[in-house]
Amino acid sequence: MKQLVIFDLDGTLLNSIADLGAAANFALTQCGFPTHPVESYPRFVGSGVTKLLERVLPESARSAEQVEVMRRYFKEFYGEHMTDATVPYPGIPELLEQLTSRGIAVAVASNKYQSAVEHLIAHYFPEIPWVAVEGHKEGIPVKPDPSIVFEILSKRPTPKDAVLYVGDSGIDMETARRACVESAGVTWGFRSLTELREHFADHIADTPSALLRLAL
Repeated sequence: MKQLVIFDLDGTLLNSIADLGAAANFALTQCGFPTHPVESYPRFVGSGVTKLLERVLPESARSAEQVEVMRRYFKEFYGEHMTDATVPYPGIPELLEQLTSRGIAVAVASNKYQSAVEHLIAHYFPEIPWVAVEGHKEGIPVKPDPSIVFEILSKRPTPKDAVLYVGDSGIDMETARRACVESAGVTWGFRSLTELREHFADHIADTPSALLRLAL
């Protein structure tokens, strides 16, 4: 049985794509750029807000200065609207309850900025006793750098062979590989099954119940 399961947030625990897309489109509109349909956003997200904003901007406008202006508009809008359309994926609340009731610790490792991660986790999963809720912090590299996993392990020391890292993207699978922990790619998120396999997911899970079986 695993002792610790580390979850990615967006595309793994929460379907947040509509609110992310709305915030990015607001920033684009405020800066006079064309917007994108919400269904295009799964290919933009996953590497943190800076990369998201770079990707949605026209290639000729991707300067550090423009991205910083966009970031201010994005965070202004997202801070007020991050729970408008976001929902946990079906079966996720039950999975978290089942894991923790069995004494398996749970943590979050996200490339989303820390304050937003903390707000979303408190809003959607207030009863879950998380051992760590980690988002992106200034000066710390984003995933697939494994620093965020090591930060969680510093807060909850656990043998690496007793850790399962769960995510929906190649970035997540690479993060797990670099941290030398077992990975499970979920198929209900923002990225494809092909991407998960290309990045050497140790396991593929089509349902939360399949994750429970992997953890037990």
